[in-house]
Amino acid sequence: MTKMFKLTDIKILVLSLILLFTQFQLFAQSEHKEDKAQWLEDARFGMFIHWGLYSATEGIWKGERLRHPNNYAEWIRYRNRIGEAEYGTLAKRFDWSKINPEEWVLLAKKAGMKYIIITSKHHDGVAIWDSKVSDYSLPKLSGSKRDVIKEIAEACKKHDIKLCFYYSHWIDWQHPYAWNHNQEVTGRVTDAQYDQYWQEKVIPQVRELLTNYGDVAMMWFDMWIPYQKSIIKKEQLEQLANLIHDLQPNCLINSRLGLPIENEHVDFETLGDNQFGTAYTDHVWETPGTIAHSWGFNALENEWKSNSQLFQSLINNISLNGSYTLNIGPRADGSVPYEGIERLETMGKWLSKYGEAVYNNQGINIRASQHDWGKMTRNKLNKAVYLHVYNWPLDKILRVTGINSKPKSVELLTSNGKKQALKFQQWGPVMHIKCPDQAADPYVSVIKLTFDNFQLNNEVVAESTFGGFALNAKNTISKNLEIKEFDGTRPDHIKLQAKQKVQWKVFIPQSGKYTLEASLHNPQKENVRLTINANGKTYQAIAKPNGKVTVEPNENWYVEEFLDIPIGQLDINTPQEILVEMESSEAILFNKIVFSN
Repeated sequence: MTKMFKLTDIKILVLSLILLFTQFQLFAQSEHKEDKAQWLEDARFGMFIHWGLYSATEGIWKGERLRHPNNYAEWIRYRNRIGEAEYGTLAKRFDWSKINPEEWVLLAKKAGMKYIIITSKHHDGVAIWDSKVSDYSLPKLSGSKRDVIKEIAEACKKHDIKLCFYYSHWIDWQHPYAWNHNQEVTGRVTDAQYDQYWQEKVIPQVRELLTNYGDVAMMWFDMWIPYQKSIIKKEQLEQLANLIHDLQPNCLINSRLGLPIENEHVDFETLGDNQFGTAYTDHVWETPGTIAHSWGFNALENEWKSNSQLFQSLINNISLNGSYTLNIGPRADGSVPYEGIERLETMGKWLSKYGEAVYNNQGINIRASQHDWGKMTRNKLNKAVYLHVYNWPLDKILRVTGINSKPKSVELLTSNGKKQALKFQQWGPVMHIKCPDQAADPYVSVIKLTFDNFQLNNEVVAESTFGGFALNAKNTISKNLEIKEFDGTRPDHIKLQAKQKVQWKVFIPQSGKYTLEASLHNPQKENVRLTINANGKTYQAIAKPNGKVTVEPNENWYVEEFLDIPIGQLDINTPQEILVEMESSEAILFNKIVFSN
């Protein structure tokens, strides 16, 4: 018995050590990934450049626009069914006397961007460098001896911009054994054939990119589905990733390699095209976005994003711990449309004044929709919190909710580099900042808060711009609710079941009498009773049945009507946090409860 006990003991000890070692490896791996990708999290803003043979079509082929509603000009060969040889003749349209990749790098630097991702090979299969692997390259097709990748690599090094490569590994419309979506109709290549493409083109071309152009900070791949849903095998992706690790150990790999963010080979997550963050996320991630609509140059482009859209895209992502890679599509002569230059220069001017609120900034772990005036970020170096104000308050009071700590100072950053001290009042996690009449900046004004210590309260409902509190589906503390997002006509709402309870935490900063009302849709054929408990007091209200409202006349377009129902009045004698709970006697569509004084 003693020997058996000791043997079992040893087995348990060995298993425990193995488990401990495995956990340590996973922790170390996670730490290494974070350290390796730290520069991307610090940089926050970079340039994407879609430039290749497709740039010469300008989104038009033989007098016809792109045959797809998304109008992405870089897809024109596939969409408009252009033959390989005829497509190759587009190389003659490139004006090499004008093409100067250093101008792209200088534009990125002027815009305040810290890295550039250039499309070394897009889905059309055309390498824009002088690849020895394939004759299907821009220099060979055009008869030019220029190597744009070499020139942009030299310019990035000269101007201290990190060099990154986009490479289409999954799709290639030139190689006979690569994948193109039309194989769903014509019949797919075999796994062996696809691997031939992989070994003949992908692996040697990536080797060229990582061997011939100095330090490469990132390989950005473009498979937007998991590898299990594609023709690619996991072993092929691992082969590619290991090649990158061997040649350039510090080179980042994005999740569009085809593997999830948790995989050891993936350093950061890439969201969908023009898809922005919706919640605070700890791991490193970025949004690839377009400055207009198309990625490659399109002569018919008329959907340029406004400066305000671009600023908010960048800042919103940072507030959730993400980065923003903004795309331009130069023409075949290398020129960038004026609209793009104007927007990038505007962003650069703003960043030159307020960059401390962007670079090296992280998100703050509060609700994404916390404030209706703008967003908050925190600088990991000086620990300051920055309020990015999109909507300057008309009553000159900026209402900030969610910070328990009292700031040492509150200062408005100004365009001349000076800081203007602002007065403020604070009650628990609610702060009122007294603002000057005019916003400091026409796009985004920045207020800097410094603290000795910093503590959040990420549960309380934020105070609205004009005062009052809206308790809704997005700021409840209750779990497992069926929430329906705003769809353009119906507001955010909860599909509330009979007797199902919903709770909120609200910090009321000032004493006074507060009026309560609810907004909801009652689909029942009879009255529904609402029961609301707030600050130890119970209120009851009756919601009568209501039907639908016409959205547009003569279109048979009707949606559920959400109506306001008075609840009562709440007396608050001193600033305090209260718990609000509501339930309904029958199923309803619940929008919000509003506290106003």
